[in-house]
Amino acid sequence: MKDYIVRAIAADSQIRAFAAVTTETVETARQDHNTSPVATAALGRLLTAGSMMGVMMKGDKDILTLQVKGDGLIQGITVTADSKGRVKGYVGNPEVIIPANAKGKLDVSGAVGNGFLQVIKDMGLKEPYVGQVALQTGEIAEDLTYYFAASEQVPSAVGLGVLMNKDNTVRQAGGFIVQVMPFAEEETIAKLEENVQKIQSVTTLLEQGHTPESLLKQVLDGFDIEINDTIPTEFYCNCSKSRVERALISIGRKELNELIQEGKEVELNCHFCNKNYIFSVEELKEILRKCK
Repeated sequence: MKDYIVRAIAADSQIRAFAAVTTETVETARQDHNTSPVATAALGRLLTAGSMMGVMMKGDKDILTLQVKGDGLIQGITVTADSKGRVKGYVGNPEVIIPANAKGKLDVSGAVGNGFLQVIKDMGLKEPYVGQVALQTGEIAEDLTYYFAASEQVPSAVGLGVLMNKDNTVRQAGGFIVQVMPFAEEETIAKLEENVQKIQSVTTLLEQGHTPESLLKQVLDGFDIEINDTIPTEFYCNCSKSRVERALISIGRKELNELIQEGKEVELNCHFCNKNYIFSVEELKEILRKCK
Protein backbone atom coordinates (compact mmCIF):
# COMPACT_ATOMS: atom_id res chain seq x y z
CA MET A 1 0.00 0.00 0.00
CA LYS A 2 1.31 3.41 -0.99
CA ASP A 3 1.64 6.13 1.63
CA TYR A 4 -1.22 8.59 1.90
CA ILE A 5 -2.84 11.25 4.07
CA VAL A 6 -6.54 11.68 4.82
CA ARG A 7 -8.11 15.01 5.70
CA ALA A 8 -11.37 14.97 7.65
CA ILE A 9 -13.80 17.02 9.71
CA ALA A 10 -15.89 15.86 12.66
CA ALA A 11 -18.52 17.08 15.14
CA ASP A 12 -20.18 19.49 12.65
CA SER A 13 -16.79 20.95 11.65
CA GLN A 14 -15.80 21.67 15.27
CA ILE A 15 -12.80 19.36 14.70
CA ARG A 16 -10.44 19.04 11.76
CA ALA A 17 -8.21 16.02 11.52
CA PHE A 18 -5.37 14.54 9.47
CA ALA A 19 -3.90 11.05 9.55
CA ALA A 20 -1.14 9.46 7.49
CA VAL A 21 0.71 6.26 6.79
CA THR A 22 4.30 7.12 5.81
CA THR A 23 6.16 3.78 5.96
CA GLU A 24 7.60 4.00 2.42
CA THR A 25 8.40 7.69 2.81
CA VAL A 26 10.44 7.08 5.97
CA GLU A 27 12.12 3.97 4.51
CA THR A 28 13.20 6.02 1.45
CA ALA A 29 14.73 8.62 3.79
CA ARG A 30 16.48 5.85 5.75
CA GLN A 31 17.97 4.41 2.56
CA ASP A 32 19.02 7.81 1.14
CA HIS A 33 20.75 8.91 4.35
CA ASN A 34 21.75 5.49 5.76
CA THR A 35 20.35 6.57 9.13
CA SER A 36 20.79 4.68 12.39
CA PRO A 37 17.54 3.37 14.02
CA VAL A 38 17.19 6.32 16.42
CA ALA A 39 17.95 8.82 13.63
CA THR A 40 15.38 7.07 11.40
CA ALA A 41 12.76 7.31 14.17
CA ALA A 42 13.44 11.00 14.81
CA LEU A 43 13.54 11.97 11.13
CA GLY A 44 10.54 9.73 10.38
CA ARG A 45 8.38 11.40 13.01
CA LEU A 46 9.20 14.88 11.70
CA LEU A 47 8.69 13.78 8.06
CA THR A 48 5.26 12.39 9.00
CA ALA A 49 4.28 15.62 10.77
CA GLY A 50 5.65 17.67 7.88
CA SER A 51 3.61 15.76 5.30
CA MET A 52 0.36 16.44 7.21
CA MET A 53 1.21 20.08 8.02
CA GLY A 54 2.20 20.62 4.37
CA VAL A 55 -1.26 19.69 3.10
CA MET A 56 -2.80 22.15 5.61
CA MET A 57 -1.41 24.92 3.35
CA LYS A 58 -3.52 26.14 0.45
CA GLY A 59 -1.20 27.48 -2.24
CA ASP A 60 0.50 25.32 -4.89
CA LYS A 61 3.84 27.04 -4.20
CA ASP A 62 3.56 27.18 -0.39
CA ILE A 63 6.51 25.59 1.39
CA LEU A 64 6.68 24.48 5.02
CA THR A 65 9.98 23.99 6.86
CA LEU A 66 10.24 22.28 10.25
CA GLN A 67 13.52 22.53 12.14
CA VAL A 68 14.34 20.82 15.40
CA LYS A 69 17.50 22.36 16.83
CA GLY A 70 18.72 20.60 19.94
CA ASP A 71 22.00 20.04 21.78
CA GLY A 72 21.76 16.24 21.43
CA LEU A 73 24.01 13.99 19.33
CA ILE A 74 21.60 13.97 16.37
CA GLN A 75 22.66 17.60 15.72
CA GLY A 76 19.25 18.77 14.56
CA ILE A 77 16.57 17.69 12.09
CA THR A 78 15.28 19.62 9.06
CA VAL A 79 12.18 18.74 7.03
CA THR A 80 10.45 20.63 4.22
CA ALA A 81 7.06 19.85 2.71
CA ASP A 82 4.69 21.26 0.11
CA SER A 83 0.91 21.40 -0.13
CA LYS A 84 0.83 18.34 -2.42
CA GLY A 85 2.03 15.83 0.20
CA ARG A 86 5.65 15.79 -0.94
CA VAL A 87 8.22 15.88 1.85
CA LYS A 88 12.00 15.63 2.31
CA GLY A 89 14.44 15.97 5.17
CA TYR A 90 17.71 15.11 6.86
CA VAL A 91 19.41 14.90 10.26
CA GLY A 92 22.72 16.49 11.23
CA ASN A 93 24.28 13.22 12.38
CA PRO A 94 22.67 10.21 10.61
CA GLU A 95 24.95 7.71 12.40
CA VAL A 96 23.94 8.66 15.97
CA ILE A 97 23.66 5.67 18.29
CA ILE A 98 22.61 6.00 21.93
CA PRO A 99 21.25 3.47 24.45
CA ALA A 100 17.50 2.72 24.59
CA ASN A 101 15.39 4.77 27.00
CA ALA A 102 13.93 3.51 30.30
CA LYS A 103 11.05 1.85 28.43
CA GLY A 104 13.45 -0.05 26.19
CA LYS A 105 12.48 2.09 23.16
CA LEU A 106 14.56 4.17 20.77
CA ASP A 107 15.55 7.28 22.73
CA VAL A 108 14.53 10.03 20.29
CA SER A 109 14.32 12.58 23.11
CA GLY A 110 17.87 11.76 24.25
CA ALA A 111 19.20 12.02 20.69
CA VAL A 112 17.49 15.39 20.12
CA GLY A 113 18.38 16.99 23.48
CA ASN A 114 17.26 20.41 24.68
CA GLY A 115 16.58 23.22 22.24
CA PHE A 116 13.76 24.59 20.13
CA LEU A 117 11.35 23.78 17.31
CA GLN A 118 10.97 26.26 14.47
CA VAL A 119 8.12 26.27 11.94
CA ILE A 120 8.58 28.39 8.79
CA LYS A 121 5.73 28.82 6.30
CA ASP A 122 6.66 30.47 3.00
CA MET A 123 3.33 31.39 1.40
CA GLY A 124 4.61 33.81 -1.23
CA LEU A 125 4.22 36.89 0.98
CA LYS A 126 6.98 39.44 1.56
CA GLU A 127 8.10 37.66 4.71
CA PRO A 128 7.59 34.01 5.65
CA TYR A 129 5.67 33.19 8.83
CA VAL A 130 8.08 31.97 11.53
CA GLY A 131 6.95 30.35 14.80
CA GLN A 132 9.35 29.09 17.44
CA VAL A 133 8.88 27.25 20.73
CA ALA A 134 11.20 25.58 23.22
CA LEU A 135 11.28 21.78 22.94
CA GLN A 136 9.10 20.27 25.66
CA THR A 137 10.23 16.61 25.45
CA GLY A 138 12.23 16.18 22.24
CA GLU A 139 9.84 13.36 21.29
CA ILE A 140 8.52 15.51 18.39
CA ALA A 141 4.76 14.84 18.76
CA GLU A 142 4.47 16.55 22.15
CA ASP A 143 6.64 19.40 20.90
CA LEU A 144 4.31 19.98 17.95
CA THR A 145 1.25 19.78 20.21
CA TYR A 146 2.82 22.55 22.31
CA TYR A 147 3.74 24.56 19.18
CA PHE A 148 0.16 24.54 17.86
CA ALA A 149 -1.22 25.72 21.21
CA ALA A 150 1.47 28.31 22.00
CA SER A 151 2.29 29.70 18.57
CA GLU A 152 -0.89 29.23 16.52
CA GLN A 153 -3.41 29.18 19.41
CA VAL A 154 -4.96 25.98 18.03
CA PRO A 155 -5.53 23.26 20.65
CA SER A 156 -4.27 20.06 18.99
CA ALA A 157 -3.43 16.43 19.60
CA VAL A 158 -0.45 15.05 17.67
CA GLY A 159 0.52 11.38 17.52
CA LEU A 160 3.57 10.16 15.57
CA GLY A 161 5.32 6.82 15.42
CA VAL A 162 8.07 4.88 13.64
CA LEU A 163 8.63 1.17 14.25
CA MET A 164 11.80 -0.57 13.04
CA ASN A 165 12.37 -4.15 11.90
CA LYS A 166 15.24 -6.18 13.37
CA ASP A 167 17.26 -5.53 10.18
CA ASN A 168 16.83 -1.76 10.86
CA THR A 169 14.44 -1.19 7.93
CA VAL A 170 11.19 0.67 8.62
CA ARG A 171 8.29 -1.59 9.61
CA GLN A 172 5.61 1.03 10.30
CA ALA A 173 5.39 4.81 10.22
CA GLY A 174 2.49 7.20 10.48
CA GLY A 175 0.60 9.62 12.64
CA PHE A 176 -2.31 11.96 13.19
CA ILE A 177 -3.00 15.62 13.92
CA VAL A 178 -6.40 16.50 15.35
CA GLN A 179 -7.31 20.16 15.92
CA VAL A 180 -10.18 21.92 17.69
CA MET A 181 -11.76 24.91 15.93
CA PRO A 182 -12.30 28.18 17.88
CA PHE A 183 -16.10 27.66 18.01
CA ALA A 184 -15.86 24.12 19.44
CA GLU A 185 -18.14 23.40 22.40
CA GLU A 186 -16.70 22.43 25.80
CA GLU A 187 -18.41 19.05 25.55
CA THR A 188 -16.67 18.32 22.24
CA ILE A 189 -13.26 19.29 23.65
CA ALA A 190 -13.75 17.16 26.78
CA LYS A 191 -14.79 14.11 24.73
CA LEU A 192 -11.82 14.51 22.41
CA GLU A 193 -9.38 14.82 25.33
CA GLU A 194 -10.82 11.65 26.81
CA ASN A 195 -10.38 9.81 23.49
CA VAL A 196 -6.76 10.97 23.08
CA GLN A 197 -5.83 9.77 26.57
CA LYS A 198 -7.20 6.30 25.77
CA ILE A 199 -5.41 5.97 22.44
CA GLN A 200 -2.66 3.37 22.07
CA SER A 201 0.62 4.33 20.45
CA VAL A 202 0.48 5.04 16.72
CA THR A 203 2.84 2.16 15.93
CA THR A 204 0.71 -0.27 17.97
CA LEU A 205 -2.36 0.77 15.97
CA LEU A 206 -0.49 0.49 12.65
CA GLU A 207 0.75 -2.98 13.66
CA GLN A 208 -2.88 -3.93 14.24
CA GLY A 209 -3.55 -3.09 10.60
CA HIS A 210 -5.08 0.35 11.02
CA THR A 211 -5.27 2.70 8.03
CA PRO A 212 -5.32 6.51 8.23
CA GLU A 213 -9.12 6.33 8.09
CA SER A 214 -9.42 3.85 10.95
CA LEU A 215 -6.75 5.72 12.95
CA LEU A 216 -9.04 8.74 12.88
CA LYS A 217 -12.02 6.62 13.86
CA GLN A 218 -10.10 5.61 16.99
CA VAL A 219 -9.13 9.18 17.89
CA LEU A 220 -12.58 10.53 17.02
CA ASP A 221 -14.58 7.70 18.53
CA GLY A 222 -18.18 8.81 19.17
CA PHE A 223 -18.03 11.69 16.67
CA ASP A 224 -19.48 11.80 13.16
CA ILE A 225 -16.51 11.86 10.76
CA GLU A 226 -16.48 13.12 7.18
CA ILE A 227 -13.40 12.27 5.09
CA ASN A 228 -12.84 15.22 2.72
CA ASP A 229 -9.69 14.26 0.92
CA THR A 230 -7.13 11.51 0.33
CA ILE A 231 -3.69 12.76 -0.70
CA PRO A 232 -0.69 10.61 -1.72
CA THR A 233 2.50 11.39 0.19
CA GLU A 234 6.12 10.55 -0.67
CA PHE A 235 9.74 11.42 0.01
CA TYR A 236 10.48 13.71 -2.91
CA CYS A 237 13.52 15.88 -3.59
CA ASN A 238 13.44 18.43 -6.42
CA CYS A 239 17.21 18.83 -6.65
CA SER A 240 18.83 18.58 -10.11
CA LYS A 241 22.17 19.33 -11.71
CA SER A 242 20.81 22.60 -13.13
CA ARG A 243 19.64 23.73 -9.66
CA VAL A 244 23.08 22.92 -8.20
CA GLU A 245 24.64 24.80 -11.12
CA ARG A 246 22.61 27.89 -10.15
CA ALA A 247 24.04 27.55 -6.64
CA LEU A 248 27.56 27.49 -8.10
CA ILE A 249 26.82 30.63 -10.15
CA SER A 250 25.71 32.37 -6.95
CA ILE A 251 29.10 31.89 -5.24
CA GLY A 252 30.62 34.42 -7.67
CA ARG A 253 33.40 34.63 -10.26
CA LYS A 254 36.31 34.81 -7.79
CA GLU A 255 35.44 31.55 -6.01
CA LEU A 256 34.64 29.78 -9.29
CA ASN A 257 37.98 30.87 -10.70
CA GLU A 258 39.75 29.45 -7.66
CA LEU A 259 37.98 26.09 -8.14
CA ILE A 260 39.01 26.04 -11.82
CA GLN A 261 42.63 26.89 -10.95
CA GLU A 262 42.77 23.83 -8.69
CA GLY A 263 42.22 21.75 -11.84
CA LYS A 264 40.01 19.16 -10.12
CA GLU A 265 36.38 18.19 -10.59
CA VAL A 266 34.02 19.46 -7.88
CA GLU A 267 31.53 17.25 -6.07
CA LEU A 268 28.49 18.83 -4.41
CA ASN A 269 26.00 17.04 -2.18
CA CYS A 270 22.26 17.63 -1.70
CA HIS A 271 21.52 17.61 2.05
CA PHE A 272 17.93 16.51 1.54
CA CYS A 273 18.38 13.34 -0.55
CA ASN A 274 22.16 12.82 -0.21
CA LYS A 275 22.66 12.74 -3.99
CA ASN A 276 26.05 13.89 -5.29
CA TYR A 277 26.58 16.06 -8.36
CA ILE A 278 29.98 16.17 -10.07
CA PHE A 279 31.18 19.10 -12.19
CA SER A 280 34.26 18.73 -14.39
CA VAL A 281 36.75 21.58 -14.86
CA GLU A 282 35.25 22.18 -18.34
CA GLU A 283 31.76 22.44 -16.85
CA LEU A 284 33.06 24.88 -14.22
CA LYS A 285 34.56 27.03 -17.04
CA GLU A 286 31.17 27.01 -18.80
CA ILE A 287 29.44 28.08 -15.56
CA LEU A 288 32.02 30.90 -15.15
CA ARG A 289 31.10 32.15 -18.66
CA LYS A 290 27.46 32.40 -17.49
CA CYS A 291 28.46 34.51 -14.47
CA LYS A 292 27.78 38.21 -14.74
